[in-house]
Amino acid sequence: MTSIDEIRDELKRANHLLYVSLKYTRTCDIVKNAISRMVVAYELMFLLVMEKMKDDGKISSIPPLVIDRAEAMGKYKRGIKEYIDNYLLLKEIDRASFERREEYRKGVTLIAKLSGGKFEIDIPKLMFHYEKSVEFVNLMEEWLE
Repeated sequence: MTSIDEIRDELKRANHLLYVSLKYTRTCDIVKNAISRMVVAYELMFLLVMEKMKDDGKISSIPPLVIDRAEAMGKYKRGIKEYIDNYLLLKEIDRASFERREEYRKGVTLIAKLSGGKFEIDIPKLMFHYEKSVEFVNLMEEWLE
């Protein structure tokens, strides 16, 4: 059984990567690791919500694939499409091959080669996606109570 504490721990790790590790190293590996932590937090939250919905009798079974869980949540919970889209983008970036630009400098940028072209993620964009992840977890935690 997944717990909200596990999800919070993943976000704490991402926070540390963003505010401590990235500050001193400025490498794309840290950016990639932070994205991975956010993806794991989303996936754990999807599982936690699905478990709650199953316990409440709203669904008969939990979808085995994470992408199906995300889609199912979009059907049952209104107003979370932007968060699911954020998750899907982060997941695609996490899986994609990438290039590095200005590593070890203030403007460190990870350039992911996505199906729709190249997507650049620098520190401000990474912070935006982190904040979206935290908002999603907070929103779902309120909904679970």
